[in-house]
Amino acid sequence: MCVVYLIRSGPDGDEVLLGEKRRGLGAGRVVGPGGKREAGETAVETAVRETREEIGVTIEASGLEARGTIDYRFPFRPSWSQLSDVFVARRWVGDPMGSDELVPRWIPVDEVPYESMWDDARYWLPAVLRGGRVDARFTFAEDCATVAGFSGSGVERPQS
Repeated sequence: MCVVYLIRSGPDGDEVLLGEKRRGLGAGRVVGPGGKREAGETAVETAVRETREEIGVTIEASGLEARGTIDYRFPFRPSWSQLSDVFVARRWVGDPMGSDELVPRWIPVDEVPYESMWDDARYWLPAVLRGGRVDARFTFAEDCATVAGFSGSGVERPQS
């Protein structure tokens, strides 16, 4: 898996492109564009392909900033467990548009709706959007929605 966070300068500061996932694992949640690797693809190739397919923009491999890897563990639904590479991009060609996978919109970085995202995002995404890295493992609780534990670097316990 991979996920790409497009960041642009907005009138009041940086904005990130997020969208509501329309189908599959996580449908209804707010996510960044991304998806599964195809056979023989590198993480960068997947990131380039998925952003083109999901939001219609073209990113050159050189425009991707690798920001880390997350190991997601779902002990109560092992088929959901996966590794995800995290990228940020500040350069691309085209205007983001919706697809059958994602309905994208620009959101100010300080207004990211973490309550509508996977629970783990609030632990690591703020730092990544500020230029940091994440290399962590998140284990989800029996509800397959709540973080039960985490380890690694680039992770901060969210403010209550």
